[in-house]
This record gives sequence, structure tokens and C-alpha cells, in this order.
Amino acid sequence: MEPTGSAPDSHASNREKELKKLLLSPGGKANDVKATSILEACKWKDVEKLRTLATEDGGLVSDQYRRQAWPLLLGCTLREEHSPVQLGLDVGNNWRDLPKHKDEDQVKLDVDRSFIYYPNNESAKEISQRKNDLSELILEVLRRKPYLHYFQGYHDICQVFLLVLNPPDRAPAVARLSALRIRDYMLPTLAPSLAQLRLIPSIIRAVNPELYNHLPLTQPFFAIPGIITMYAHDIQSYGEIARVFDVLLAREAVFSVYMFAQIVLQRADELFEIPNDEPELLHSVLSKLPKPLNLEVLIANTSKLLKLHPPEKLATWREISTSSVLKTARTADQVASQSLSDGHAYFKRQVEELRWAEQRDKVLTLMWRYRKPLKQAGVTVMIGVLAFYLKKSPGPTGVIGAFGRYWYGYHGH
Repeated sequence: MEPTGSAPDSHASNREKELKKLLLSPGGKANDVKATSILEACKWKDVEKLRTLATEDGGLVSDQYRRQAWPLLLGCTLREEHSPVQLGLDVGNNWRDLPKHKDEDQVKLDVDRSFIYYPNNESAKEISQRKNDLSELILEVLRRKPYLHYFQGYHDICQVFLLVLNPPDRAPAVARLSALRIRDYMLPTLAPSLAQLRLIPSIIRAVNPELYNHLPLTQPFFAIPGIITMYAHDIQSYGEIARVFDVLLAREAVFSVYMFAQIVLQRADELFEIPNDEPELLHSVLSKLPKPLNLEVLIANTSKLLKLHPPEKLATWREISTSSVLKTARTADQVASQSLSDGHAYFKRQVEELRWAEQRDKVLTLMWRYRKPLKQAGVTVMIGVLAFYLKKSPGPTGVIGAFGRYWYGYHGH
């Protein structure tokens, strides 16, 4: 498979023909008012209209319309001047000739476990070909963007894109998704992902303080599989996960976090029935999505939740890096205006922040260990430590916060 090798002009022409055929075809869903609106929005590249349609009841209706809409929502335009090279996929080189990515062994293990729940109407031979296509899709993106770190569950996301999109659109779309929408999960450590999770308790506390006090929310690890895989790991129905992707691609990046918080809030009665002195049972229940999920109600309520309690009002929002996707894709239209080079630049800033944080924690741990001798030694030693830390710190705010914690008692991080 060489999905990025198609000539941009012929591919765009084929797309225009497909759109025209769908618009003019008699009968069927193409004549439905919403389906026609989706196709018209795709034809005129009206991304704002597509976002509205994707969020509304029913989403983007079916895969034949998603094939047109998803690339647009991710900023992959159909114009000739936006070739795969300019989209950051460097088609001058066959991706198979590029150096292997360090995570390819794990990719193979995960791909071997793919396509368990869907599609469920294909032969073993067809599923085997699906797995081969999925492996090539993931490897192409990783080899062309070797700075990205693969994570378990990435294959669940890519599996959905493979089933929905046409072959030439898959790698560009997944590349933009990876660098601009789920970048935080492809960093060297889980720290940025955990910072996202800590927004969930803040949201629940703002809406339902009683539920907040009832739940073991210190570290909401139960939300990790759902959020980092865009719910593709947890939702077993193909129609439902495609519908979820409609809204997640159309809305700002933080919508996914609010969606999980809304799921928890909607289960309040069920959760109150479990004693709060059984945290393991509560964690087990929270780690599994309810069935049925009632997607349309969930999406509508999540939209209201985000509007009533925007992240800027949450105390834990300050912990989110300014280079995180939650802030670089704070509005739905930001991703479309960003390039893959922008994503790489944000990635490098986040890596540098992680290094600063690691060095800071080492210094603070050392200071806590020797806090008594330091206090006895007085100002001279403190100035020396400060001078050392200033070389590593991202700015005065980090220094003030770090030493403030030292003076008032540091108890780890």
C-alpha cells in the first residue's frame, strides 16, 4: 500500500465526481435533508457547517459522507496545491525505505489483536488483509514522523480511520490527528495524559460536589483507555464509535475529557449505591462504559457541560501545558489552520517541559531530603541551590513555586 502516492490532481477530481454522483443520485439517504447538507458543506468546504452537522443528532449519518467530511475536519484540504508533501508526508521517499520506528514490535502485537468486534461480516482472509493494511498505515505515519511515540490503543483509533476513509486519505488524516489532536498521548511519558485526567475530578466537583466526595478521584486512571483511544478501545459497536469520532473530530480537543466526566455524572445514582469505602469496586465500575451509552443524549449533555463549566474556570486547567493539544486546539477551528510542522514544534516544547519538570523534581526531592542541614546552612547555600535551579527552570514562576513548596514543606509530587 502506498496511499500517499496518488497524484493530488486526479485524486481531487475523483472526489468531485464522487460528490456529484452522491448529490444527484435518486432515492436513498442522499436525498435526506441532512445528508444533502453534509455533501453541500463538503463541496464548498464549509468546515464550520460540517462541525455543526457532526455534533447534531445523528452526526454525519454514514461512512459515505464521513469519507468526504473527516479529512476536511482535520484540515486535509482537497485543493491541488495541498499535496501530501505539503501535508508533511514527504512522498518523495517510499515510507518502506525509511528507518524502522523503535515501536514497530509493539505495533505488530497490537495489530494482531485488532478487528475483534468489527467488521463482523468478513472472511478470515479479508480480516488478514485488513490487519496488513492497518499495520502499513500505522508504520507509514510513524516512520514519516519518527518523533511520535506509539502507545497501546493507537491501533484502535487507526482501525476506525482505515474502515471509514479511502486509502489515499488515511495516512494524511492519521498524521494530522496524531500531531495536532492526540499529540499529548504520543510523548515520551504519560505525564501530559495524566494532567488531562485530573480535569475530570474538577469538572465533577463543579457540577456535583457530593459525587466528587463519594468517588476515589485522586488519580482517575479508570479514564485512561477511553480518553487516549478516543473511546475506540471501549466501544464495541462500529456504528457507535464512528458516531463518536464525528463529534470528537468536529469539536475542540478537550471535548473528549468532558465527555468522560459527563458519563460519570450521568451514572451518579448507580455510583451512590456503591459504598465509598469500596474504592476498588467503584474504580472497576468507572472503568467500564455503561450500556447502552445513549450517545445522542451524551453528546448533547457534554456540549452543555462544556459551555456551563469551561476549562478556564477549573483549578487544574493551570496544570495543562500551553503546548498541550487541549490548549493548542482549544477551539474547533485551530487544527485546520495548523500544519504538521506546528505539531512537531509543540511536541518539542512539551518534551523540553518534561525535562525541566524531571530536573525540578530531582532538585526538590534532594532539598527535602537535606532540608534540616539546608536550613542550618542558611541563605548562602540556598542562593547556590537557586542559581543551579535557575539554569534548568523554564522561568521565574517555576522557581517561586518550587521554593515556596520547599519552605512550606515538600511531600513529593
